[in-house]
Amino acid sequence: MHDKTPEEVFKELNTSPLGLSEEEAQRRISFYGLNEIEERRENLLNIFLRQYTNPLIVILIVAGILALFLGDWHDSVVVLGLVLINGIVGFYQEVKAKASIESLKLLTRQKVRVIRDGAEREIDASLLVPGDVILLSEGDVVPADARLIEESGLLVDEAILTGESVPMEKYSYPVLEKDTPIYERLNCVFKGTVVVRGKAKAVVYATGKNTQMGLLASKLEEKPPKSPLTVAIGNFSKKWVIALIVIISLLVLIGIAQGRDWKFLVFFGIAQLVSAVPEGLPIVITIALVVGALRLVKNKVLVRHLPAVETLGSATFICSDKTGTITEGRLRVEDYYSLDEEALLFCSALCNDSDGKRGDAVDLALLEWLDRIGFNWLSVRRLFERVWEHPFDTRRRLMAVVVKNGSSYDLYVKGALESLLNIADHTPNNLIKMHDSMAERGLRVLAFGKAVLDRLPDSIDSLKIEILGLVGFLDPPKEGVKEAVEKARRAGIRLIMITGDNLLTAKAVASMVGLYRDGDLVIEGIQMAKYSDDELYELLKRVSVVARALPEDKYRIVKVLQSKGEIVAVTGDGVNDAPALRVADLGIAMGSGAQVSKDASAMIITDNNLSVIVQAIMLGRQISANIAKVIRYLLSTNMFEILYNSLAILTGKPLPLYPTQILWINLVTDGVQDKAYPFTKHEGDPFREKPKKSQEVFLGRKQLFYVIYNGIIMAFGHFILFSYLLEKYPYQTTLTISFLSAVVSQWPVGIQEIGSKPFLLNPISYIKLNPYIYLGISVGLLLQLLAMSIFSDFFRVEQLSIEQLGYALIIPFVVFVALEVRKWLEYLYEAYRR
Repeated sequence: MHDKTPEEVFKELNTSPLGLSEEEAQRRISFYGLNEIEERRENLLNIFLRQYTNPLIVILIVAGILALFLGDWHDSVVVLGLVLINGIVGFYQEVKAKASIESLKLLTRQKVRVIRDGAEREIDASLLVPGDVILLSEGDVVPADARLIEESGLLVDEAILTGESVPMEKYSYPVLEKDTPIYERLNCVFKGTVVVRGKAKAVVYATGKNTQMGLLASKLEEKPPKSPLTVAIGNFSKKWVIALIVIISLLVLIGIAQGRDWKFLVFFGIAQLVSAVPEGLPIVITIALVVGALRLVKNKVLVRHLPAVETLGSATFICSDKTGTITEGRLRVEDYYSLDEEALLFCSALCNDSDGKRGDAVDLALLEWLDRIGFNWLSVRRLFERVWEHPFDTRRRLMAVVVKNGSSYDLYVKGALESLLNIADHTPNNLIKMHDSMAERGLRVLAFGKAVLDRLPDSIDSLKIEILGLVGFLDPPKEGVKEAVEKARRAGIRLIMITGDNLLTAKAVASMVGLYRDGDLVIEGIQMAKYSDDELYELLKRVSVVARALPEDKYRIVKVLQSKGEIVAVTGDGVNDAPALRVADLGIAMGSGAQVSKDASAMIITDNNLSVIVQAIMLGRQISANIAKVIRYLLSTNMFEILYNSLAILTGKPLPLYPTQILWINLVTDGVQDKAYPFTKHEGDPFREKPKKSQEVFLGRKQLFYVIYNGIIMAFGHFILFSYLLEKYPYQTTLTISFLSAVVSQWPVGIQEIGSKPFLLNPISYIKLNPYIYLGISVGLLLQLLAMSIFSDFFRVEQLSIEQLGYALIIPFVVFVALEVRKWLEYLYEAYRR
């Protein structure tokens, strides 16, 4: 379409500047399909089969088949049956988790402004069709390939498509040669590229897989990255498996040396290896993250990148915008100072991109002010046609327009006072004093200027203007922000407000919400250049406000903090925030912000409020704690099984658990109870806790101590009981008691590990922490009854008397008491320290 005029494009696509009718758009969707680049999806059969491709499961299947050939069909049926059930459960959980993740994705779909039936409306970008007329503005991600019809100061970043790092100027008027390469098509915009500056109207000619990005995506399939926690667990699991193989191999060799049946020992070794590896952990972590993401949705936080949920609770710094996050973001003119009042009002009306309903907050506030004082800005705009413009520039901090005024031209400019003084012919008396007076009251102050020209300017830098006056905007702090700042401080999170505002204004606003306190430092972005990274880090630990900050300043702050091990959450809403959002540990975009900032972020908050971010971090701590608890529970039970059997073999006693019983314990305890952990509520006040690094939370020293403590208590308790029962009862009876006790004793571990406070401190409150854990125990109890009765032959168990059942409950009681004592000692120690 680059080789055609806009009129020819309209004709070929059978559309017009008024857009398509809704009826025609629906017809074209059925023909062209949705405007989406389809991801390669794994079909259900592959997901199901993948449950059986784990090397440990394959070994187990081979062992089951081998048992059948050796004539032990009971064991074969149990092993293969458990493998089948485990695969079905894993398949169901994975499919359900994928469905939840897909539903979360739907909440963060891109929206686009489109003209249909001659009226502007906002629709889901996936509903665009060839022939649609779209409207683009700064910060938008281009939703489809389109031919420009109109444009004003349009600058597009096409690095994602062409690799060119310098944004490209775009124009609607050129008609190019048919063989013009992509990177030279000045009159087209392409799906996935970003509008850096300006605005445009364009007609869509390609959607979905037919776009340039779609053609590229079909050649390059990119797998989503694994989360840091998944990688950490994977690395730990590899080491754990190697250690298990060494330990179990030694046990098998010792057993053979003792004269035990080698075939039985090999079968035992395989069963022990499979049970001791927490192969179900990744899916439980995914469930925990999905449950956490759904909870965040209820707290007005949409999750775009699921692994970010696990990092949320570890945040140590929040680098926040001012406007719209700490303040209302709804500006109103509070005060003004004029040197030429009429020209100041004209400048406010003409150097303004708002239509009175939509637009930048500053522009909307100016028009609302003009309406309030009875100035007819619509009539002024009709009289003076805009013929040139310099869109707002974050580096120069100004915007300028030129309007036709008879035979001459009037240039109007608005922006930061220091920016306008750079191109002013002189500095009026009292101007700086009036500016500082407004800024110290927390007002956002803009300066306005004018120049009369005899021709259109080549550049804003070559002009000399006359200052017309100042306008002060009030942007009051949001309700709840002051409390959120205090909560964040109490939780050990440092807040830095990074803003483009004047230093005095920024400091005044920060003081209002308690973010700036006596002793804190306030710096300007330009000052950062004189510090090395190490010096800047030390400075940032005392800084609460960075004023007059450029996007690269924000980016550097994030990188410096990260280099020192800090976990940084960054908020942003504009196209210039995208670099910092992308590199941050937690990029948080505003729901009302530019599409590019949303695409660069891991999360989007629908209520642009700092208090929502702080609350989300607290919820993140709860999610991290739940993941840590399920890791602790699974590793504790795995350690128990390996230690218990090791003690029996090393002391020459018969095995206390039969191989099929070991596999059953893995299904009934680990496979049922662990799925309840993601639903655990938080204990106490998360705002009183300090941030902890993920590695410390999930696999730190304290965590490993708990695992070893729990495993030793269960293993030695069972071994002592088993040794005693061997003297009292036949081996088969002792084996049955041992099997039942091993299953039941893991339930109190599951109960005790859902909370850090003692169970008996407040039993009712403790039970309310997670009622689902008791549901899991109920399911486990039902399954165990089936194993002990209907399937008793398969599991080599016999019916027990009341006395024998009592023996099976001793160690579960001991385990509960031992964990309760540990928690009471910790609770009393913490109370003593406070």
